[in-house]
Amino acid sequence: MSLAGKNLLDGPEPTYLEEEPELKARIEAGDEGEDLARAFPKSSLAWSILAEDALNSGYTIEGYAYARVGYHRGLDALRGHGWKGHGPIPFSHEPNRGFLKSLYLLGRAASAIGEQDEAERISTFLNDSDPEAAAHFSA
Repeated sequence: MSLAGKNLLDGPEPTYLEEEPELKARIEAGDEGEDLARAFPKSSLAWSILAEDALNSGYTIEGYAYARVGYHRGLDALRGHGWKGHGPIPFSHEPNRGFLKSLYLLGRAASAIGEQDEAERISTFLNDSDPEAAAHFSA
């Protein structure tokens, strides 16, 4: 029996989401978060930008809601790529960052509104997805 290509840790393979070149071009062109979410409603990255803008402007409830949408859109995308509810979602793969950022922001907003249980679950989920991810967002 050949072990080539077999996951020797016996865990799920990492999940890699698809590139979003049109969204990326619009971000680089300076489009606002609201316009991005409207144009790309299935994109976690678009919702994470909107969430971050809201949270940074002091709109905690709105930021929480936007991050939650980004989180759920990301779960849909992950499941569409074979993710079974657990396993690595590497930050090193740029298209995964929208979901991971939404997850991070959801935890931040949950903590800000006193939802400590949710904030802890989100922190665990983010760490289980990629232990390096949170450091990239909190820097």
